[in-house]
Amino acid sequence: MSAVPRPDGSVTVVGAGLAGSEAALVLSAAGISVDLLEMRPGASSPAHRTGWFAELVCSNSLGSEEEQSGKGLLKAELRELGSNLLFLANRARIPAGKALAVDRDLFGRMVTDAVRSRPNLRVTEREARSIPDSPLVILACGPLPSEALSSSIRSLLGDEGYYFYDAISPIVDASTIDREAAFLADRYGAGPGEGDYLNLPMTREQYEVFLSSLLSARAVPAREFEEERYFESCMPLETLARRGAETLLFGPMRPVGLRDPRTGRTPHAVVQLRKENAAGTMYNLVGFQTKLAFPEQERVFSLIPGLSRAKFLRYGSVHRNSFLDARRHLHPWLECRRRPGLFFAGQITGVEGYAESIASGFVAAVSVAAMAKGQPPFTFPDDSLTGSLFRHITMPRPGNCQPMNANFGLLPEPPPGRKRDRKARQASAALCAISEFRRSFFKFNPLCVT
Repeated sequence: MSAVPRPDGSVTVVGAGLAGSEAALVLSAAGISVDLLEMRPGASSPAHRTGWFAELVCSNSLGSEEEQSGKGLLKAELRELGSNLLFLANRARIPAGKALAVDRDLFGRMVTDAVRSRPNLRVTEREARSIPDSPLVILACGPLPSEALSSSIRSLLGDEGYYFYDAISPIVDASTIDREAAFLADRYGAGPGEGDYLNLPMTREQYEVFLSSLLSARAVPAREFEEERYFESCMPLETLARRGAETLLFGPMRPVGLRDPRTGRTPHAVVQLRKENAAGTMYNLVGFQTKLAFPEQERVFSLIPGLSRAKFLRYGSVHRNSFLDARRHLHPWLECRRRPGLFFAGQITGVEGYAESIASGFVAAVSVAAMAKGQPPFTFPDDSLTGSLFRHITMPRPGNCQPMNANFGLLPEPPPGRKRDRKARQASAALCAISEFRRSFFKFNPLCVT
């Protein structure tokens, strides 16, 4: 574990997604000059549609805010550490019950403005067609690097790596939803007021008609080189439905915790819609990621009560996401084993999820900041979810490499106590560990939040 200080004291960051933007802002706040390379808007990927930094290409939700959930605890740790993007996400948030959801365009604009306003952070709009040869580099190119950059990565690592698929849910025009068929509520009444989610209840008969239509619908075929290997949380709706007639009732269409106030009963099935923007003019079909052909999506989803005349602003889709076998190629602080001074961040490291990508950018940036000043890299504490996540994805072990998101199963055994308080004790221990780590790191290099 050696330090590799850069003579001019600057760092090159490739990619202005969630991980790259977080890393660039952390380094900038630490007083380090940053060269940020971003190919958009001149070039784009199959998943992006804007030129904003940190664009959210799938859901606009960063997951639960509850500290006794994996994503909630990870966000709590990031806030304790001073994450710039979590700070901005809170400013762009829109109502979503227990979840942190944002107006995605507002969030993208805010991140872009924050990055471009830093005097020691230079943005160059060009595609990195190979890994920069600078002594300190954070490669946060996302899960869809260009063919040229992918070739450069494969040349360095000596293998093809792995890949999985990510699926995007449809978005509909709010004005085309039949509100008479819907009711406002959060699951178990968790949110304030009436609720943040628009719920479309279905009877058993309606569900069975929908399911039959879904199972018979035409999907976009996989291309010849594409082996269908989905991460569980991104499983297309029609793939889940093939597992059994009731699978959707325990997944995205589960009615548990939702009671229709008009009938006083729990529906047989429920489709939840979540706001996509602060104005509430767009709604996302929660958990309805799909690989169905576009005309089939209109036909099948129009069978849902309330969506018979819905106008689709974005159809669901599936795209290939590449990631490394971090067990072989990365240290827990995300430095490449084969090339000291080269760090990876974002989904390409094998993490899954928005908060996880932000965390990877923070983890990489902390060690790069140390190394730029001649210090050794930092390892985050094993008791924290941040440390546990990156220890897990980089720990050598047999079997196929699979992406991982933040969950309590990654944490060590909690301190002794009642079984029902297990998660609370784990969360408390994790936050204490992060707080202590923050104090030790900030003695070396205090950071400023945007």
